[in-house]
Amino acid sequence: MTMIIAVDGPAASGKGTLAGGLAGYYRLPHLDTGLLYRAVGRAVEAYENKPEFEAMAIEAALNLHADDLDPEFLVAQKIGNLASKVAVIGPVRKALFQYQRDFALRPGGAVLDGRDIGTVICPEADVKLFIVADARARAERRARQFAARGQAVDFETLYTQIEERDARDRANPNGGFYPASDAYLLDTTQLDIEAALRAAVAIVDAVIARKAGH
Repeated sequence: MTMIIAVDGPAASGKGTLAGGLAGYYRLPHLDTGLLYRAVGRAVEAYENKPEFEAMAIEAALNLHADDLDPEFLVAQKIGNLASKVAVIGPVRKALFQYQRDFALRPGGAVLDGRDIGTVICPEADVKLFIVADARARAERRARQFAARGQAVDFETLYTQIEERDARDRANPNGGFYPASDAYLLDTTQLDIEAALRAAVAIVDAVIARKAGH
């Protein structure tokens, strides 16, 4: 059976971790589409605040390769902020669209997480989840991630950066605050990853069972 699962939501909501867990549970390949935008952002870091920033971002998106998607080099908060800046550039989104579609439409299906998977990339997805959590909880999670990697981080700075990114995403019609009309909302503010994954699996199983019944 082919099954496409779309997992969307704002930065640090837990969507990537949940998507990875769902991919493992249902034995499906997983694409963190945010890595595409992070890779483009990293490629144009030297051009931030320069007139050629947009043109260089488009060029980077057009020439992106799978080898550019190593998460180890793309996790820094600075790269995340750059990712949200290049994500508002229409030609960048267009250049990355086909990469995501090809991944989603592979035999057997896939799990994709990002900002517009259920609305733009895979509107025909079998199950659409929209993951949310309040900004402070998301900042705390990011702080723990950085600490686990031995990276020093100032919590208030991180919290401010997440709120600023939220503001950019709200201003971006393709940002992380616009769930598909048929998406299932999952608030992870009070949930640890195990509980969140159980809740996500329950939603997916219920949707698949209901569709099978028809």
